[in-house]
Amino acid sequence: MSRRGKRKDEEELGSDGGDSDGSKQPKKNPKRSADDDEDTDSITICDISKNRRVSVRTWQGKAVVDIREFYMKDGKQMPGKKGISLSMDQWKILRDHVDEIDQVVAENS
Repeated sequence: MSRRGKRKDEEELGSDGGDSDGSKQPKKNPKRSADDDEDTDSITICDISKNRRVSVRTWQGKAVVDIREFYMKDGKQMPGKKGISLSMDQWKILRDHVDEIDQVVAENS
């Protein structure tokens, strides 16, 4: 059997005894506190449609432009997986090309 791709700590776990049945220990997911709520630093700019929204928020200490679909859960709107967060560099590039995009859309409509 090839050992390619195995991590060193997994190899050591197996040789130290580890679990006798060879099962892996479950990964621990960090729990989010109420302070980590994504909406705390979010500023909604506009609603594009009923379930789509453009907002500016802070992600990992950096401002991003977030274009995202939302869904209802327990009477509260929650952000969905479908969407994109643009860094400030990406946002500036898109913003600089809006006239070109409008022109091509007009030509193809």
